[in-house]
Amino acid sequence: MTTKKKNPSKRDMARTEVNLRAAMASGRSAAEEVLDFRAKQRRKRAVIEKKLAARPRGLGAPEQLPEKAQALFGTKKTVGVLIAEGDSWFDYPMQDVLRLLEDDHLYDVESVAHKGDNVEDMAHSKGQFEEFARRLEKLLRDAKVPRAILLSGGGNDIAGDEFVILLNHATSTLPPLNEDIVRGVIDVRLKEAYARILSGLTAITKSYLGRPIPIVAHGYDYPIPDGRGFMGGWWKLPGPWLKPAFQRKGHGDLAKNTLVIVQLIDRFNTMLAAVSALPEFAHVHYLDLRGTLKHDATYKKHWANEMHPNATGFDLVTKKFASVLDKL
Repeated sequence: MTTKKKNPSKRDMARTEVNLRAAMASGRSAAEEVLDFRAKQRRKRAVIEKKLAARPRGLGAPEQLPEKAQALFGTKKTVGVLIAEGDSWFDYPMQDVLRLLEDDHLYDVESVAHKGDNVEDMAHSKGQFEEFARRLEKLLRDAKVPRAILLSGGGNDIAGDEFVILLNHATSTLPPLNEDIVRGVIDVRLKEAYARILSGLTAITKSYLGRPIPIVAHGYDYPIPDGRGFMGGWWKLPGPWLKPAFQRKGHGDLAKNTLVIVQLIDRFNTMLAAVSALPEFAHVHYLDLRGTLKHDATYKKHWANEMHPNATGFDLVTKKFASVLDKL
């Protein structure tokens, strides 16, 4: 059974607008606190640097690099520097977007991404902003201005243990997705979190450079809820993240469950595109990855499990990132 999606009322739209403005103001405020803290740390560093001035340079100075090492690593060639914040699509064992951007596209990447992170944690943890500011300072001290900030998140906010609450029971007269909860999670909570983190990152870069650094924020492609976790998901390995919730709510048809995931992913992408299109975020580029990976009977050629691409899939995704970065 399907029901027509309820259009938001004028009151809902006004409330959403107020929430977004408050989220952006909150993000700027959090960034200002971090900037004050980092200013104190830089003053502390300046005192220490004065004490180091008279010390002899030790191992690690560029001119002391052994000839064998110079021959091994070659000259320093890069197409640009990136700084990344995100989840497991940026921090996955053996293969992820950031590794491929470095190895196959010759970007240098500074990353504060952690597998398992969700957007709410990124947005509301001052530690995340502080670590981002620290990494950015490290680059700027070396006169390296990032070409872009990469942002990946949202999957952990709706998958795993959180996913079951988005579903209605199969024996009810309701559609599979609970519209009220989906709207609250994606169109309110995640939208607010994205507005806050984008605002905070923008405030930090404006403070340091006098201008924002372009931000590339990506949506997700359509995964298949087939019950596969990391390396099979057995014992204590992560996953699966989708099928258990469907089973718990009595949904056993893979084809129908896959259509539910399509609806959810479309909803998430619509939200992210809308946030990225706000006038305050003219420097934010939304990357739509839908249709990049196989979604037919051959989907396992691109998907390692319910949530992550395999090596071939990550390569295809990374090429989409590189294409956007090349145009910045």
